[in-house]
Amino acid sequence: MFPLRVPILAVLVSLALCQYYDYDYQPVSMLGPSGPNCNQECECPINFPSAMYCDSRKLKFVPIVPTGIKYLYLQNNQIEEIKAGVFDNVTSELRWLVLDNNQITNAKIAKGTIDKLTALEKLFFSFNNLTEPVIPPSKSLDELKLTHNKMSKFPSGLLSDKENLTSINVQHNELTSEGISGAFKGPKKLLSLDVSHNKLKKLPAGVPNSLEILYADYNNIESVGAGYLNKLPSLRYLRISHNKLADAGIPAGVFNVTSLVELDLSFNKLQSIPEINEQLEQLYLQANEINKFDLTSICKFMGPLNYSRLKHLRLDANNITHSSMPPDSSNCLRQASDIMFE
Repeated sequence: MFPLRVPILAVLVSLALCQYYDYDYQPVSMLGPSGPNCNQECECPINFPSAMYCDSRKLKFVPIVPTGIKYLYLQNNQIEEIKAGVFDNVTSELRWLVLDNNQITNAKIAKGTIDKLTALEKLFFSFNNLTEPVIPPSKSLDELKLTHNKMSKFPSGLLSDKENLTSINVQHNELTSEGISGAFKGPKKLLSLDVSHNKLKKLPAGVPNSLEILYADYNNIESVGAGYLNKLPSLRYLRISHNKLADAGIPAGVFNVTSLVELDLSFNKLQSIPEINEQLEQLYLQANEINKFDLTSICKFMGPLNYSRLKHLRLDANNITHSSMPPDSSNCLRQASDIMFE
């Protein structure tokens, strides 16, 4: 019997201690101990002293940021206000500012805060209550995310000196074509622009010719201006799905440019396949009203070197079937591994 006494005793002691267990006890942070200068609301790992983690802490306001912090994480809180002075120690040091998933409005952003951050490279300000963009003065800014806000306009000139900006995400707002007129002219190195889920009636005008990715899904776009893509010689990915495009709004040859690799025109009102270039690799036309398969829209000429580079073609949810394809389609679409009709 003796060998059983120790386990039984251990169980009894354990049960007794459970009565006094502190359920508010927080285990040691996965980030490790904080540095001595860190704000008490946050964590500043000793092995990464230039970062301050204040995310997911039910904060109501931005805490004062100590000297030396370059990366500040404030996402997933209940922040409603950015008070004056909180960034005074890092106006020329802060590189990343993450404010996603809070409750911040423009009126509650004090002067002398974000408008003094002269070295900021990334500003993530999504899932808040902004009605207009918040842009820091930093010329080093390279990534701007303002998605899921309430912005109806993006005034021109705000990005005029943002020479290093490469990515802008403003999807899921209330932006109109008039409200973004000239907004994106400034950044000469811009590579990616996402204006999906807004209220645009046309593709954004005046975007720099460096652009490689343009997403404008889920808007009210009815037409594409003649020569629009000719002004964007580097554009590789264009998505205009879930809009109001009809044949009358597609000028002849508007998509026939050599740079495009992917074109998404799905969920529109097209009745015919638009003219494309032989270099296009991905074409999405599902859920339109297409009623004929015009092979000349894909291949103007066919021969040993003249054929389409299409790999994926979606035509499902239209008014055509596989039997609608002309007999010489295989010669034109010799690289296509996936053609969907159903």
